[in-house]
Amino acid sequence: MLNYIWLALVLLAVAIGGWNNRLSDVTAGAFDGAKTAVTIALGLIGIMALWLGVMRLAERAGLIQSIARGLRPVMRRLFPDVPPEHPAMGSMLMNMAANMLGLGNAATPLGLRAMRDLEGLNPRPGVASNAMCTFLAINTASVQLIPATAIALLASAGSTHPTAIVGTALLATLCAATVAITAAKILEKLPFFRLREAIPVAGNVDPARDAAPPTSAGTTDPGYSTSEEPRPVGWWTTPVLLALGLFFAALFVRMVFPNIFNLPADPNSATQSGFVRSVNALSILAIPFLLSFFPVYAATRGIKVYEEFVEGAKEGFGVILKIIPFLVTMLVAISMFKGAGGIKLLTDLLTPVLTPLQFPPDLLPLALMRPLSGSASLAILTDIIHRLGPDNIVSLMAATIYGSTETTFYVAAVYFGAVGVKQTRHAIPAGLLGDLAGVIASVIICRAVL
Repeated sequence: MLNYIWLALVLLAVAIGGWNNRLSDVTAGAFDGAKTAVTIALGLIGIMALWLGVMRLAERAGLIQSIARGLRPVMRRLFPDVPPEHPAMGSMLMNMAANMLGLGNAATPLGLRAMRDLEGLNPRPGVASNAMCTFLAINTASVQLIPATAIALLASAGSTHPTAIVGTALLATLCAATVAITAAKILEKLPFFRLREAIPVAGNVDPARDAAPPTSAGTTDPGYSTSEEPRPVGWWTTPVLLALGLFFAALFVRMVFPNIFNLPADPNSATQSGFVRSVNALSILAIPFLLSFFPVYAATRGIKVYEEFVEGAKEGFGVILKIIPFLVTMLVAISMFKGAGGIKLLTDLLTPVLTPLQFPPDLLPLALMRPLSGSASLAILTDIIHRLGPDNIVSLMAATIYGSTETTFYVAAVYFGAVGVKQTRHAIPAGLLGDLAGVIASVIICRAVL
């Protein structure tokens, strides 16, 4: 599927660019796309190392496996091919949680780790498994609790109620996630996408590893040393974690209700409502809490946190090197298509069709660009808000669409590129159907609620 999409983008870019006399923009787009891809990949190295180190601590302490066991019934229905105690379950759960909270810097490394874990179960190297396709569909249509970026744009433009899109984005993403997951489950059974009989490939799947029972740390990955198993939870664990939780709770209260403490407050929060301050506080405190909670928990289980963190961080550079060729290939085609004026052409063609359906024409460029480019769709959203006003119904629809959809092609290139998957099967169609559902739901819900 990705082969046809990529070839179509390149050929259409050349054809449209030639017709519009914009071949120089097509060429510039190709070079810019290649440069952007490498810049993005290199920028991910440090973040990948950080979160892979944190994930290693969580796994060695048995925390990820405990979370996976708690949500086992739901995860087994979504991913029946993944053993319940496999590390992939925990990695996917952490990725989903980060996406729901809008923690993009954490979600991507965790998602890459999950894909690597799923590849360990994949008997067909280079071909996406059903679990991989479902996981990608969930990522491209993740339920969003707090669309922080869209809220920030509305607030900075002077909106009187920037958090109005919290409810609309939640409902729209619920629709998008339902459609994406349903599409992934239906498409995997169609003859065109159905997997052929697996042929064992030496070096990809280790039957002894997959059949072996989990260690006390909850992992069967031979890359983890078993020389230091976590100790049982001691009496001091609960007081230490409780103290950490109370500390962050106090910070949260201070940020939401600055008048309680006789300490200097953020001057920008003086004019914000309590709900806005709560959203901002959650966004600010989430990462520091995770970065301190996992090491503290691991330390209470007797894990050598520094050594284990370093071992996990070592994997980051290798993962990024695998991503670069896939990311360059996809972003070059997308940038060529943008430079040729393909988005404008599609907008002009679809406007007469969608206008009678009460779909605002101003939203078309955003809806078409969102699956292709995050930065370009953000620029379009900013333009809509400043051109129409932050409290205009179309601006609120645009903000909801931005918070309810994902850059499907970028996510596919990064996640599948990290594990060398070239045949993506039904992952792209399922993700795009989720994006379409998010766009339609955003318009309908905003008209009904706002």
